[in-house]
Parts: sequence; structure tokens; C-alpha cells
Amino acid sequence: MAEREVQRTKEAEAKQAPFYEHVYANWNLMKEKANKGKVVIRGKELPWEQGRQALLKWYVHPLREELAISGWLFFVQDIRTHSGRHRHQGGLALYVVEGTGWTTVDGVRHDWEEGDLILLPTKVRGVEHQHFNAKPGTPCKWLAIIYTPMVEAMSSELEQKEVSPDWAHV
Repeated sequence: MAEREVQRTKEAEAKQAPFYEHVYANWNLMKEKANKGKVVIRGKELPWEQGRQALLKWYVHPLREELAISGWLFFVQDIRTHSGRHRHQGGLALYVVEGTGWTTVDGVRHDWEEGDLILLPTKVRGVEHQHFNAKPGTPCKWLAIIYTPMVEAMSSELEQKEVSPDWAHV
């Protein structure tokens, strides 16, 4: 039997663009989205969604690709009687759009009314908080403003302690 000698030749490696090129393309994509993205978000076109924390209307969220900005969360919470109670690292603002009520932050009550701004402090172990309508049956709403890169940098977690009385698990 004849011996056969097999010699392997090295395959040419596929050329990949330098990583910088991917970063550059991503920056241009973000710029294009900002230039072409939706500038006005019409509240009447957005649905209300009942969640375990409250009744919410999402205006801006990182998962909404069609917007002119990114990195923000804007949502309205409608507090019928009271919200659920949860804990996270804080670092957000809540602008009271309508009504009167109070928020407990780590067990301390803070009263507010239309036009007020509620600031949840940033804490390493988080802030436990819950929102209450002072006049159940009357409108009571606030707008949350959250810069998501800060939340991500803090490795923020979210722990639900009590669900909204309006939540019906599906």
C-alpha cells in the first residue's frame, strides 16, 4: 500500500473590519434615528396598561426605536387609590400632573399636589416607595422621568414588595 502524504494549507482568515468601524457605524445610525425619529408623541394615541405597580401610559422607552431621542423613560402613572410598593436604587423625578396625594419613601410620608416634583434619592440598597391618592375616585397622575444610562450604571434592581390593588395577574 502506498503511503500518502497530506499537507494542510492554512486557510485565509476572513478579514473583519476594525471594531472602530462598527462603533462609527452605530454612531451614524443613532444620528440618523435622531434626525428621522418621532418628535411629538401623542398621548391620546397611547394605551393605558395595568401592571403590578400601577396603571401606566408609556411615552418614551428604550425599546421604542422610532423616537428622536434614546436613553430615557417617560411614563404617566394613574394612582386610583394607591400604587404597588417596590424598591429600586432611585435617582428619578416624578412630576405631579394632576391631583393630590403622598409618597412613602422608606416609610416616611411626603405629601404632594399638582405642580410638585417628587425626587427619589439614589441609595445603594435602594429606596422602598409607594404612592397614594389623597382623594380616591378623583384623578391623580404623575409623570416619571428616568435617565436609563444612569440606572444601568448603578446596576439598579427592581423588587416588587406589594402589587397594586388593581392588578389582576393574567
